[in-house]
Formats: sequence, structure tokens, C-alpha cells
Amino acid sequence: MPKSNIHPTWFENTPVMCDGKPLCLIGSTKSELQVDIWLANHPFYTDSQVLVDSEGRVEKFMKKYQLDTTD
Repeated sequence: MPKSNIHPTWFENTPVMCDGKPLCLIGSTKSELQVDIWLANHPFYTDSQVLVDSEGRVEKFMKKYQLDTTD
């Protein structure tokens, strides 16, 4: 005989929140979901991604293999 009342409560319209703003509604076992990263604030999608060349990789490579950069 299977056990009764073992499944969690299902919420049909669970809001997904990011920075206090509702993003969408989904079905979940939690009454509210919090996310830190969303398409609207992700650096890759907002073109705010910064590439940092901290040590000058090209210069380091050229120096390591004693190559001339004045071609």
C-alpha cells in the first residue's frame, strides 16, 4: 500500500523574483523563487562584460619565447 501525503505542496503561479521585481510565473514547490542573475542583468547579454588583460598575455608570450614584435 503506497504512503499518502508524501508529496510536497504544488504552487501553480510561483513568482520568480530578481532584485524585488517579478519576472515570470512558473509552477514550483516553493511559494516564491529568488534569482540573482537574469537575462536583463547578466553581463554577457547586457554588453557590460569587461575583459581584463592583467599582465599583457601577448607581451608575456613574446618575451617568453624571445620573439620580435616589430614586424
